[in-house]
Order: sequence, then C-alpha cells, then structure tokens
Amino acid sequence: MTRLEPGDVAPDFTLTDDTGAAVHLSDFRGRQVILYAYPKAMTPGCTTQACDFTESLERLQSQGYDVVGVSPDRPEALARFRERDHLGITLLSDPDKGMLTAYGAYGEKKSYGRVVQGVIRSTFVIDESGKIAHAWYNVKATGHVAKLRRDLGLD
Repeated sequence: MTRLEPGDVAPDFTLTDDTGAAVHLSDFRGRQVILYAYPKAMTPGCTTQACDFTESLERLQSQGYDVVGVSPDRPEALARFRERDHLGITLLSDPDKGMLTAYGAYGEKKSYGRVVQGVIRSTFVIDESGKIAHAWYNVKATGHVAKLRRDLGLD
C-alpha cells in the first residue's frame, strides 16, 4: 500500500456528496483542504471526529481551510449522519473505495488484534495547488482535531 507524503500531487477524485452532487478535488483549487478518511458514519469515533471538525469549521475556514470527510457510506447514510448530528462539513461517498485506496487510507489494518481490510483513519492537508502538505495515518478520532489545529499553528 502506497502512502502519500508531503509534496506528492494529491490524487484527483470525483465523488458524490450527501446531497447527491458530484464533488471534484479541483473544486477546491486555490484553497487549502483538510481531507479526512473515516470508516463509518454514525459510529461513536466517527461521530466524535465529525462533530469536532464541525465545531472547528468556522475557525478553519477563516484560516483558508475547507474540511471534507470521506467514507465508503452511501450518500443517503451521509445525509442521515449530517442531519442527526447537525454537521457542517462536506461529506463524500466512496463506496468502491477507489479514492480511499489512492490516498493509502484503505487496506490492511489491525482491529482488536486481527489484521483486516478496512478504512485507515487518516487526515490529509492539500495545499492551494493540489499537493499534499501533510499526511497522517492511523489517527485517533478523539482529540485529533485539536492536535491538527496545533500542528497547523491555528491555536
């Protein structure tokens, strides 16, 4: 499995958001994007992380960052997730896991001591020109947004 490094060109994608609209990575050109991969909508860790990003969204946007969450969930499940938890971030669906795989955020991981195939909780910062500025793999859901803000010098 290939992992992205700072300086790599971010793999392009076209995915469907929770409203059914197509979203392209190129839609964000000229802004910085925090793109995070999470395993499943409406699970405890993923809910914590999505709510943390939503709570920090205004501050992140004021610093020039858009926030996008990607999971294998279907758009309908993402819409329920947004509504249930009042999420303000963009949620994208990657049911075939092509984008997640291209970013190194899908593959072998350990889960309760077993090796399984799944989404590797990861976060990427993509700069205005479409290059990877930061890539973190195997992040923890709780406290990740606060750490990310510190790492980006936003606190």
